[in-house]
Amino acid sequence: MALLLAVALWVAPVAAQSPDEIVYIQVEARTSLNGAQASVRRFAESVNDVNGFALGGGWYGVALGPYTRADAEIRMEELRRQGLIPVDSYLERETSYGQQFWPVGAQAARDAGTLEPRQTTQADPEPQPLQEPVVENPARVAQPDPEPEPEETLREARASERQLNRAEREELQIALKWAGFYNAGIDAAFGRGTRRAMTQWQREYGHEPTGVLTTRQRAQLLGQYYAVLEGLGMAVYTDPNAGIRMELPLDVVAFDRYEAPFALFRPTGDLGVRVLLISQAGSRQTMNGLYEIMQTLEIVPLEGERERDSNGFLLTGANDEIVSHTEVTLRGGQIKGFTLIWPAGDEERRSRVLGLMQASFERIEGTLDPAAVSDDGQAVDLVSGLKVRTPKLNASGFFINGSGIVLTSAESVAACERVTLDGVHNAQVVARDAELGVAVLRPEERLAPRRVAQFRSDDPRLQSEIAVAGYPFGGVLSAPTLTFGTLEDLTGLAGEDRMKRLAVAALPGDVGGPVFDAGGTVVGMLLPREQEGGRRLPDQVSFAAKAEMILSFLRRNGIQAVARGGAGPMAPEDLTALAADTTVLVSCW
Repeated sequence: MALLLAVALWVAPVAAQSPDEIVYIQVEARTSLNGAQASVRRFAESVNDVNGFALGGGWYGVALGPYTRADAEIRMEELRRQGLIPVDSYLERETSYGQQFWPVGAQAARDAGTLEPRQTTQADPEPQPLQEPVVENPARVAQPDPEPEPEETLREARASERQLNRAEREELQIALKWAGFYNAGIDAAFGRGTRRAMTQWQREYGHEPTGVLTTRQRAQLLGQYYAVLEGLGMAVYTDPNAGIRMELPLDVVAFDRYEAPFALFRPTGDLGVRVLLISQAGSRQTMNGLYEIMQTLEIVPLEGERERDSNGFLLTGANDEIVSHTEVTLRGGQIKGFTLIWPAGDEERRSRVLGLMQASFERIEGTLDPAAVSDDGQAVDLVSGLKVRTPKLNASGFFINGSGIVLTSAESVAACERVTLDGVHNAQVVARDAELGVAVLRPEERLAPRRVAQFRSDDPRLQSEIAVAGYPFGGVLSAPTLTFGTLEDLTGLAGEDRMKRLAVAALPGDVGGPVFDAGGTVVGMLLPREQEGGRRLPDQVSFAAKAEMILSFLRRNGIQAVARGGAGPMAPEDLTALAADTTVLVSCW
């Protein structure tokens, strides 16, 4: 629990304690938001009242509460006895915590000053009764008249045109632009450019080129423009629970459930469209927390526009499967917005639907009750019912110099669109040796590791004790684990001089991690298990790239690393601390 001890140094000196003071039980701290989210979901499977907070300095805390201090002491001892929280968990004041990222929407109560301590003997309050949403008749798909009126004269066309409001005039310009006849601004002013476009459209479709559209011609143009929306069922949807009214494609999505702060709409057919309405009370801090959380979700692909200011944010993303658009605004202590997820390759309909949703979005009274959640949304890999983005694979690596350069397995980062360190710091592959099996990662932002690896410049004795540091469970645990074994041979099974053979039961997530001798110097880097000829090796057989060859590879690439001879044995707790300081989670996305 060394992480907790580090975080504890940041809090204010302890003052007089009151049994009625509001506190939390601090159970864990992580160095990345993704890791902290994994931790809160893991604890939430077995413990109630789980919260996630930013602690400052790039740290994130997992805490239970809030409770009065008297209740918290009883609760903490009970959970310790049951083995549900670490034995070195401790009590911390509410004021020591920053922005709350879990549960989503919980920050609003803290911002409003309505935080109430939980009583260990009381049940959570029941959600407020929900109101029924209202669907208004579709009004966006132009329908031809069964018996058209006689065509208007030019004078009659001018008269009917004068009855158009600004929105209707803009709509005609938009339709002319979509049809390829108009290329100026949408200003609702029918000047020479608009008249020229109307004349060209009339010629194209066999009408007299007067430059003034008749009622029937306007209906024909809009019918062409909105034909792409046929079958989508655009209709005005009013949700009094979320306090939002807007047009939605209700023939391809249907309301599913509330998972505060979201109203989730599922696809009803093969098109695969999804919609979220976003609604919660809160401040700028709450909104910023929502912004960070949403970027970890699968529905927001990594490649896309990111904008945020004091009044809202925009998130867009696209991959081979979906195009996602999220926009949120903060006004009067209410955070509201929406997300549209559309299948890739259908840009014509997507952009048209998005435009109608944006134009029709209206804030009405009310925000979604934070208690509006379901059991379906509380799975370990979900945030408010939405799946969290997960990497293709997790491996290990370790710091080799003071600027944060990391050594890892070449195979682990061979086919990645993005590589992260500890789930949060982007890194680039700057050197690779496929034969040796190693790769060098340079973080995009300079990091300052607590300690760096020191490579052993001579060979250790055969049968000497070694320890592999890594993340065998893919970052589920907050710190690397050590797996102990012995050095079996200075070559591979076929006599390969670039590797050493180990007797250690390592797991795939350990690959890329440092192999320490008993004195804490690095004798190699763990390699993937080779299974040549389809033969399965015994579980205890592993291999490591040799330290001396790693040093030569680093020197060839202009990277300086520390090398020294062997040292005396290190106490197990000191070796564990060294591994925690030098080893890093490497994720391939």
